Amino acid sequence: MPSLYENDIELRRQAIQAKLDSSKSAAERNRLGQFATPFPLAVEIARYVDSVAGNRLRTVRFADPAIGTGSFFSAVLAVFGLERIERAVGVELDNSFCDAAKELWGPYGVDLVQGDFASIVTSSRCPVAPNLILANPPYVRHHHLDRREKERLQSLAYRMAGVKVSGLAGLYVYFMLLATAWMQDGGYAAWLVPSEFMDVNYGVALKRFLTDRVTLIRVHRFDPEEVQFGDALVSSVVLVLRKAPPPSGHIVEFTFAGGLSNPHVTDFITLKQLRESRKWTVYPSHPSNDRRTSMVTDDVTIGELFRIQRGIATGNNKFFILDRSEAAGRGLPNHCLKPILPSPRFLKTAIIDAAEDGYPLVEPQLCLIDCDLPETVVRSQFPALWDYLQTAAPLGIKDGYLVGKRSPWYKQEQRAPAPFLCTYMGRGSYEKQPFRFIWNRSRAIGTNLYLLLYPKGILASLLRNHPEYYADVFALLGRVTGDELRGEGRVYGGGLNKIEPSELARISASAFVERWPELQCEIRRQTELFNAELFKVSHGPET
Repeated sequence: MPSLYENDIELRRQAIQAKLDSSKSAAERNRLGQFATPFPLAVEIARYVDSVAGNRLRTVRFADPAIGTGSFFSAVLAVFGLERIERAVGVELDNSFCDAAKELWGPYGVDLVQGDFASIVTSSRCPVAPNLILANPPYVRHHHLDRREKERLQSLAYRMAGVKVSGLAGLYVYFMLLATAWMQDGGYAAWLVPSEFMDVNYGVALKRFLTDRVTLIRVHRFDPEEVQFGDALVSSVVLVLRKAPPPSGHIVEFTFAGGLSNPHVTDFITLKQLRESRKWTVYPSHPSNDRRTSMVTDDVTIGELFRIQRGIATGNNKFFILDRSEAAGRGLPNHCLKPILPSPRFLKTAIIDAAEDGYPLVEPQLCLIDCDLPETVVRSQFPALWDYLQTAAPLGIKDGYLVGKRSPWYKQEQRAPAPFLCTYMGRGSYEKQPFRFIWNRSRAIGTNLYLLLYPKGILASLLRNHPEYYADVFALLGRVTGDELRGEGRVYGGGLNKIEPSELARISASAFVERWPELQCEIRRQTELFNAELFKVSHGPET
């Protein structure tokens, strides 16, 4: 039987939603960021906002800037009741969804506006300001926005909200800023958005907006293992706020896992703590929320001992990376091939030994096409390689973003073989290790599925003088805990963790200093010399 709130029109909406979703491919919906809010979750969000707003929302003027088929309006209707809804407006870019919403909710007085919300909210077509916004804005990643569109959105966000948005921000960041600027002072909003902004650099401006410009009431982060959208692997968070400056001494309720009405963990965080925190996913502090960032201390960090880089991005691994036996069968010249590690899932050991020719003793044994010779030379001197390269055009490989920027197009990014690697992504929660460190004793390089760790400075010197210490370094890397790695990295839906070079670099290397105390002394000495030179450049020589 349907639940209390799943009345006939809501069941009809769900059927229409399913039909519209099936009319588009998963790739197209991903590009458009179309992931519908489950109705029970929409109801839970509406109930919570009603409970915290109290008498301030006796009369509702509702808006959803990305209404879709109207899951949130359906929830508002169920929770607030039609008699409290003075006005309702929904904006929708997609014609098919807008038409469906008109058919469903037009009889209830909802004003449906078809078009781009960012254009509508800044034009003469802008509807009257709402006092309640419940929204799941489109999750369109930045690389699906072209340069001119980003510049337009950045200009609008700065003009309307006074916030300078990074070019790496997704479309949902602009929706939140523009819609909050549009909303009536004192109004309430709840946003269902990806949680990644809580941890990444592009989220700094949005986090500052949430702590300084509005009253952030509640932050509920869902357990990444429990995705809210069955068709989108994204870790989600609900932000509830009031458009009003935060009062003195304001604290924010942070909850984790479960639902808004029954979270597994709750904590209350001051605005001062939030403003000083690099990552917000560390809250609430609890063993089940396995996020821990490195504190600012005098500890030596991994980044002070290693130069860390992502592995190479070929632009098309299937074309440029071949099984070594296939390359030999095609007669490809050895000097245009480099050994390269397979995906981490194929590595059955954390120590990669090498054959006499430097290739790794792993299966499959792969090689990378990497050649800087002009096409005329390849054609005349290496016909087998030339014949293989000609198969790229029909496949559209030369039109790819990365490949099209290279000259010649078959020349790869240059990386030296790294003695140590860390997998770039992995799964693992609580006590499990999400990433793997690898000791690479071969001449193979790695793709961008790996972070490459090159010892530098005093550690590099130590290893040159004592090659036997490589084993110690590998063992010390293995002492980095899963909590540290998860805390510095970011997590996505389904429990997928990722870590970038700058994040790995921030992790404490105190275990290395315990083993070799001279590391800290030398690093601190180099830091002092650098700071002294920097002072001279800034202030001139002392007189």
